[in-house]
Amino acid sequence: MRILDLSYNEFTGLLPAKYLKSFRGMMNANENRTRLKYMGEPEKSCHDSITVVMKGMEFELVKILTVFATVDLSSNKFEGDIPDVIGDLNSLVVLNLSHNSLAGHIPSSLGAISELESLDLSSNQLTGEIPEELTNLTFLEVLNLSQNHLVGRIPHGSQFNTFRNDSYTANSALCGFPLSLSCGDNETQKQPPLQQEDDSDFWSGFTWQVVLMGYGCGMVLGLLMGYLMFLIGKPKLFTGLVGGETRRKANRREIRAH
Repeated sequence: MRILDLSYNEFTGLLPAKYLKSFRGMMNANENRTRLKYMGEPEKSCHDSITVVMKGMEFELVKILTVFATVDLSSNKFEGDIPDVIGDLNSLVVLNLSHNSLAGHIPSSLGAISELESLDLSSNQLTGEIPEELTNLTFLEVLNLSQNHLVGRIPHGSQFNTFRNDSYTANSALCGFPLSLSCGDNETQKQPPLQQEDDSDFWSGFTWQVVLMGYGCGMVLGLLMGYLMFLIGKPKLFTGLVGGETRRKANRREIRAH
């Protein structure tokens, strides 16, 4: 079993964990593969095809790779917790459990599905925080956790830095990037105002210190130079300028007298 699509039915009850354990085709499908193969009968030029909902859109797969694995149980009436065993299906590319009545926490075991590209858990009754383990999903391109009752800080890093607001809309109390609501205990968000205040105090104090040091040094230097000038006598340049000006004024007075 590599493709399971039971969407848009009226199935009720808990998710069948005992069946999920037996889906060996969705476990370690990428191991020991030498080249890509398609499902079907290549010797008769015949291939299997299927229409699947992937990454929020409907696709028709004319050829199905043998490593392609998907579980779509969306739009039913399943309830209860998401079983941890689903994390053993580490070759899943698409997991869609949206539009059910699933409750409880998002299992951290989902972070072990290393090939996962699309995860849709929207429109359920899920509670608690988003597990940090989901940041291990480095191939995750589409995430939809909207319409639940999730709380706490949204994980950051890896693919989570690329998701937009619509991945988290209509939850109880999610906070952090990319939402506009900041987390009250987020130290990194509190740090910038403190840093700005420290910088302003520093520059303010630094400016007054420069002014005081400039005036003080200028005053000391001026007094020292004046004391030296009067101690060793008048400088020649200063004396020449003053004396020359005095002689010129005297000559002008003599000329006027004549």
